[in-house]
Amino acid sequence: MRQSGILMHLTSLPSPEGIGTLGAEARKFADFLATAGCGIWQVLPISPTGFAESPYQCFSTFAGNPLLIDLRTLVKERILPRFEWPVLGEDPERVDFSRVIGFKRSMLEKAFRHSGKKLAGEVAQFRKENAWWIEDYALFMAIKERFGGVSWQDWPDDAIRMRRAGTLRKCREELKEPTDEHVFIQYLFFRQWHALKGYANEKGVKIFGDMPIYVAEDSADTWANPSIFQLDRHRRPTHVAGVPPDYFSWDGQRWGNPLYNWPALARTDYAWWMTRLRWMETIYDITRIDHFIGFANYYAVPATEKTARNGEWRPGPGRRFFDVVKRELPDMRIVAEDLGAVNEKVRRLMDYCGYPGMKVLTFAFSGDPHNEHLVKYHSPNMVVYTGTHDNNTLLGWWNHATQQERNSAILSLGIRHDEDELDAIILGTLKSPADTAIIPMQDILRLPEEARMNLPGTIGTNWLWRMKPGAATGKLAARLRGMNMAAGRV
Repeated sequence: MRQSGILMHLTSLPSPEGIGTLGAEARKFADFLATAGCGIWQVLPISPTGFAESPYQCFSTFAGNPLLIDLRTLVKERILPRFEWPVLGEDPERVDFSRVIGFKRSMLEKAFRHSGKKLAGEVAQFRKENAWWIEDYALFMAIKERFGGVSWQDWPDDAIRMRRAGTLRKCREELKEPTDEHVFIQYLFFRQWHALKGYANEKGVKIFGDMPIYVAEDSADTWANPSIFQLDRHRRPTHVAGVPPDYFSWDGQRWGNPLYNWPALARTDYAWWMTRLRWMETIYDITRIDHFIGFANYYAVPATEKTARNGEWRPGPGRRFFDVVKRELPDMRIVAEDLGAVNEKVRRLMDYCGYPGMKVLTFAFSGDPHNEHLVKYHSPNMVVYTGTHDNNTLLGWWNHATQQERNSAILSLGIRHDEDELDAIILGTLKSPADTAIIPMQDILRLPEEARMNLPGTIGTNWLWRMKPGAATGKLAARLRGMNMAAGRV
């Protein structure tokens, strides 16, 4: 079935809360998608963000981001008392995380004090059903707050860092209230998340989620499961994730995520991973596995290195891992992010798994007639994009494109002189043979590079973009629906 969708992270939605939420504007966006003939809403990871507010460096792979909780809904449900809204940012097209974080934390604490006892029964049931992840996460966050927010690797109490049983029991007693508060906040998040997902599904819109292959070093996942990562006896990483030097980066990219101890995981039939994937299947309709390449071979950088120059490629778990996935989760819809250093080993694993891979149209116009991103090489079992969250916007790309790249786009897509180039590239993406086509909302809105979501390798200016209130108009939806109809996706 040919479908289209829009890539629009939840934080980028407009709202008076200074950041996009799971509230009314999210439902309006689901309505916009349905009107536009788009059956898919792709979002970035929804977990609680850590370093630099990146959704790819989260405190837990299972928890939800408290910043996305809609406070207006809590007021309407009388979970939170009414209050005066402060100004949470001067620019409606940017998230001011410094203001939003402090405000949201204080309001969620107020909600806990106001309604914790009233909702105790529902929260207890939620806690029981999710005990397998939420107990470690809530305690981790409570301890982290006690120690001023520093990484667990730098916690001053080594017995807590090393999870000595008696010390953890004492922590649970001493930190009962803040731990209970974190459980309560997760209850609120998933209550709103499943309500939004249900609303979107009723409109015929599937939620296409994103799962990073790696977890953050500073996470409940790493702290609670040291045996499944490449850590030494002091629980410090021996090697970390990254990518080698290339044309774009002389030093490569040292991501810093702890690498998996694949032999240890294999001895459990990848139990932790199966639990993780099963959770993704419950919260998303479709799951994109970021950096799928790492299952075929992964780049290991010694943790003592400051750059990624001196890493090495090592074999990943390969087919054996996905044999277990297909046995345990036969109906899970997976998309493999196979961009980057794709070698023959990766291609063989992709063929074996049969998951749709990704193509990016703005990568196609290098002038190489064999460029695999060209539409003529697309097949139905693919997901095609104008660009991803890591790319410039389409307008930003066009403005920086060389004349050769522009000519290549015009020739390969058959763009006429009387056509608008950006519309023609979007329509070319939608007309691809790929069963699924995804367009970032910035491209639909024809926004310049200032609206870019992420510039890999940089810190401080990413994950900030927000859509202006009222930008997703009925006229825009009708225009997009017309394109979908012309491409046979409605």
